[in-house]
Amino acid sequence: QVQLVESGGGLVQPGGSLRLSCAASGSIRSIYAMGWYRQAPGKQRERVASIATGGNTEYAVSVKGRFTISRDNAKNTMYLQMNSLKPEDTAVYYCNIDLKTYGGTRNDYWGQGTQVTVSS
Repeated sequence: QVQLVESGGGLVQPGGSLRLSCAASGSIRSIYAMGWYRQAPGKQRERVASIATGGNTEYAVSVKGRFTISRDNAKNTMYLQMNSLKPEDTAVYYCNIDLKTYGGTRNDYWGQGTQVTVSS
């Protein structure tokens, strides 16, 4: 069994900052790519940022320069530091992790989602 637990969402004023965390636990043998996605009301889920096993990162154009993705492999945890937040960043944020279990199964796993609201 694998579980992803997200934390760190909330309400913040425009220009503010938040830090999201996603901790994976369970029968995890190896973690590969990790990523953050978001879905705003009435819109499709979009990828915000991703980080490869070696640390290479990619960002959506809309967040580049404002968001930073990172990972702590020892803790099976991923972070998203979000600075200079804008109202259009308001969405439910989901973490996604590509991993292999000790049972040999490799699959994508999703967190439960955390709400980020940017509003004055």
